[in-house]
Amino acid sequence: MPRRKSKKNGTCRSVSESFQEYGRGVAGGLMFSLPLLYTMEVWWAGFNAHPWRLAAYVLATFVLLLGYNRYAGLRHDAGMTEVAIDSVEELGLGFIIAALALFLLGRITTEMPVNEIAGQIVIEAMTVAIGVSVGTAQLGGDKEDEGIEGDGGSKGQSEIHFGGQTLLAFCGATLFAANVAPTEEIVMIAIEISWLRLIGLAFVSLLIGSLILHYSEFTGAREFVRTDNLNTVVVGSIITYAVALFAAALILWFFGRFDGVSLYTSLAQVIVLGVAATLGASAGRLLLQ
Repeated sequence: MPRRKSKKNGTCRSVSESFQEYGRGVAGGLMFSLPLLYTMEVWWAGFNAHPWRLAAYVLATFVLLLGYNRYAGLRHDAGMTEVAIDSVEELGLGFIIAALALFLLGRITTEMPVNEIAGQIVIEAMTVAIGVSVGTAQLGGDKEDEGIEGDGGSKGQSEIHFGGQTLLAFCGATLFAANVAPTEEIVMIAIEISWLRLIGLAFVSLLIGSLILHYSEFTGAREFVRTDNLNTVVVGSIITYAVALFAAALILWFFGRFDGVSLYTSLAQVIVLGVAATLGASAGRLLLQ
């Protein structure tokens, strides 16, 4: 969110610049979360989610925001205090945007129990907050001030280590998968699909990740992804797919999609959702920087 100091000379940003960043954050939050705000299954999940599951969701989102702001959303020389402040602001904006949107859509009313209102807002606000973070960092046009075009900016980006790349992949996977995970279609497909088709989906997911990262010349591919040899391509694609599956599993667990179903159906849901998550994870490694 609003940087306290300019990267050029360390001076404080103006009020108008701060409001511009808030505006980008609001736009990003709505762009990435609008499908969820209109999804009935998410409203129902808010009614039924246990408080400790909601708390875990908020904590996981905050950790994700910390990581994203550390490696992509802020200056690479920013201290953890500034990163933490920005993450709290983004989380707060997520709650405000989600509450206002749900109220205007008539999904929360003053007659509803407090736990149902809180559940809906928390579930919606987490994806909104991630969108706010990404929107603030990526929708801005002042590249000169951010040091992106200079040598220092390029060097800082290219030095993002394995942990940072993994976290950015997880962030992208979460943004993509969260818009699909709550729908009943994921469960329906998982129940009806054969194991041969599951293997096919897994192979296609790996292929998609490999194409995006190493062969399609996407923005950022040459700078952030090494293609020195076949082993690097294979290992990178497998790790990205593993991150995508992990993100898919966590999101499905949060929405209660593993409750009362067989192990095969649970695994099938993860692989089915993993297609969307892999798209997000691959794009996240390249585009969220």
